[in-house]
Amino acid sequence: MSDKILEVKHLGKTFGNNVVLKDIDFSVSPSDVTCIIGPSGSGKSTLLRCMNLLEIPSCGEISYHGKDITEKGVNVPEYRSKVGMVFQNFNLFNNMTVLQNCTVGQVKVLKKNKEEAQKNAMFFLEKVGMAPYINAKPKQLSGGQKQRVAIARALAMEPEILLFDEPTSALDPQMVGEVLEVMRKLAGDGLTMIIVTHEMAFARDVSKHVIFMSNGVIQEEGTSKDIFEHPQKEVTKEFLSRFRNS
Repeated sequence: MSDKILEVKHLGKTFGNNVVLKDIDFSVSPSDVTCIIGPSGSGKSTLLRCMNLLEIPSCGEISYHGKDITEKGVNVPEYRSKVGMVFQNFNLFNNMTVLQNCTVGQVKVLKKNKEEAQKNAMFFLEKVGMAPYINAKPKQLSGGQKQRVAIARALAMEPEILLFDEPTSALDPQMVGEVLEVMRKLAGDGLTMIIVTHEMAFARDVSKHVIFMSNGVIQEEGTSKDIFEHPQKEVTKEFLSRFRNS
C-alpha cells in the first residue's frame, strides 16, 4: 500500500492546439505542504483544476490512494470533499450567510444534519477568526474576510488535502497577510496542502516540497532549501532572481 495520498503521472492537458500541461509527474504524502511556483501562464492553475476535476486531463492519470480518479464512475462530489479547493475569487454563495456557506456542503454532500453541520462550521470559523461574522452576507465582508470564510468552508468538509489556487492574488496587500497567517497555522497543524502562489517568501518558509513550473512542464522540484538556495536550472535561477531583487 502506497503512503502517497495523491500521485500525478504523465499528466497532460490541451485546449485545442494549445498544450498547457506536458508530462507532469509528482506525488503528495500526508502533511506535505507543496507550493507550485512559476511565471504566469505556466500551467499552474490548470494543473490544480485538473487535480480537482474542474478540468478533465487530456492524458495521464491522477491517483487518489491508488485509484485513478479520471476513470469513469468516480463519485466526483465525494472526491472533492476529500480533495478540497480554495479559489482566488472566493466563490462564496452571495445569497447565503457566512454560516450557511459553511454548512450547505456538509448537509448536501456529507449528509450531516443541520445541527452537526453548524457545530462543525463554527469550529472552523473560530479557527480562521470569522466566528463573529456568521450572520453576515459576503457583500458585507472584505476580500480577506471572504477568503477566510472560503477556507473555513473547505475545512468544514474535512478534506484530506486542500488545494489553494493563488488564494491571495485577488486581495489588497494589507489583507494578504491575514490569509497567509491562517495558511501558516494550517501547515503547522499538519494539514496536507498544495498551493499555487506568487508569494515567494511564504513558499520558501512554509513548503516541504516546491515545484517550479514553466511552459507547462515541471522544470525543477525539491525541498524549499533545494529550490530557493540551490536552484539547478537557469530558468529557475532567473525567476527567483526577480523575487530576490523585488
